[in-house]
Amino acid sequence: MNIHYISEENSVLNHFLSQLREVNIQKDSMRFRRNMERIGEIMAYEISKKLTYSDIAITTPLGIKNTSEIAEEIVLCSILRAGLTLHQGFLNYFDTAENGFISAYRNHYNSDENFDILVEYQAVPNINDKTLILVDPMLATGQSLVAVLNKILDTHQPKEIHIAVVIAAPEGIKYVSDKLPKNCHLWVASLDEKLNEKNYIIPGLGDAGDLAYGTKL
Repeated sequence: MNIHYISEENSVLNHFLSQLREVNIQKDSMRFRRNMERIGEIMAYEISKKLTYSDIAITTPLGIKNTSEIAEEIVLCSILRAGLTLHQGFLNYFDTAENGFISAYRNHYNSDENFDILVEYQAVPNINDKTLILVDPMLATGQSLVAVLNKILDTHQPKEIHIAVVIAAPEGIKYVSDKLPKNCHLWVASLDEKLNEKNYIIPGLGDAGDLAYGTKL
């Protein structure tokens, strides 16, 4: 797997990441959503550097300009519900992309430490021979990402796969590296320290879905 850590060099990305984590700023859910969207825009820009382009000539009011445009068909897919704000940031840049949505959640069957990943709802377009960009804010154990991507690969054969996460734990990166196709690209905005005993990222930011949309039952 090709792994890209995009916060190693200081940029406005780190500014938005720090606001996502700050407990006092987190109280403003609209600001949290907007910062997640901004991070999606920055990550989309970074991923765009790895895409294929074709040469084109465009007509301006004063002449002809030779330039380039994205030559790939892109499908953006996010994991409900936390992925929605990040998804919008990507869609702001890849505005002609098709869109897919899949639900995945931890089913704690006997304790906080033990769980299965249940993948249920999905609304996904045809991804065969297209570029898939799968987005999810948090990469903790990695089980949700693997379960969702395996579900997609059961019926689709994308030409290229990019996975974008905002905050990741080393354990999750190792898990997806071992389980997913070697030609995948994993884009990580910030690598954190570890998982705790309940498999939450430390220091992390809490529950991204709850912070964006309110607590769930």
